[in-house]
Amino acid sequence: MSSTETSARSGAPEQQTPTPTDPTARLAWRQADHDVFVATSDGEFAGFVAVERNTHVVHDSHSRRIGAYPTLAAARQALVDATRPPSRSRERLRRRILARRR
Repeated sequence: MSSTETSARSGAPEQQTPTPTDPTARLAWRQADHDVFVATSDGEFAGFVAVERNTHVVHDSHSRRIGAYPTLAAARQALVDATRPPSRSRERLRRRILARRR
């Protein structure tokens, strides 16, 4: 019997590592200036939101514009959605659409 089996059976708390299924759900936000909010994921730059007049413009980790949104919350969610890996079903659908175009 290994020591991990013993600790699991003895009721000792197990250390769980975060699952890599959705790393974008853990974006950390910091305000870099009065009109700029920067997002990081596990210490790596993930993108930013720049406030321009009444809109919040979102850019990804390569500073490519994702879109403009009326609220900061909507802009933050757009970055999360843009950086989330595509689902398998969505990827299959994309492949079928591209195959039909050929």
